[in-house]
Amino acid sequence: MHGLVELSRDIVIANRILANQGVVDGFGHVSARHPDNPERFLLSRSRSPELVSIDDIREFNLEGEMIDPDGSSPYLERFIHAAVYELHPEINGCVHSHAEDLLPFGITNIPLKPVFHNASRIGKTVPVWDISDKFGGTDMLVVNMDHGRDLARALGDSRLVLMRGHGLTVATESLHTAVTTAIYAVINARVQTKAMQMGEVKFLSEGEVDAAIAKAKASTIGHKRIWEYFSRRAGCEEL
Repeated sequence: MHGLVELSRDIVIANRILANQGVVDGFGHVSARHPDNPERFLLSRSRSPELVSIDDIREFNLEGEMIDPDGSSPYLERFIHAAVYELHPEINGCVHSHAEDLLPFGITNIPLKPVFHNASRIGKTVPVWDISDKFGGTDMLVVNMDHGRDLARALGDSRLVLMRGHGLTVATESLHTAVTTAIYAVINARVQTKAMQMGEVKFLSEGEVDAAIAKAKASTIGHKRIWEYFSRRAGCEEL
């Protein structure tokens, strides 16, 4: 398990990677469960992801409350992370993004499904959560624990959930896999959209998805390799 300082550094790198890959822009955020206290998680104060530094990382409890408040402003949608960690004890990393390539799959009846092997990490099915189903007319933001818990329940056993007219939330067993899953979800959306314009799409079968996920889980080499690649692309060597 990562130590607290190392994990905080990795959250900074995760923010830089996601910004570099266009998964987040001025908005979006990424968190990790506390390595020593599963009832807490680590998340930056409210800053644009590309600008996040280790001094911006704060601790929160599973109600979305900042531990040791210091006057800094938290993200309004920190309740996404709080609820995911509360309802899913197996989850240790979470990304929220508004990536535009994924938005069409949350507002149409076209499901997002993996079309190439590296995208198998998004899973066989990707649910879509609509905040209006339970909460009516809102500003679409997840601004309290009721919103967050409803979203976390919609996630179910999936690794990501699309949010109608808003974006997506990725939740996986580690910070590293949450980041790479978010990246490949965006790439898959891009490839799937192009493929649908060309003709009938042949998606990965359930067996192919299962096999690819199992192989990835069995080896740490691939995870380390892709993290190093994206870190270098984002200019994080000195962090």
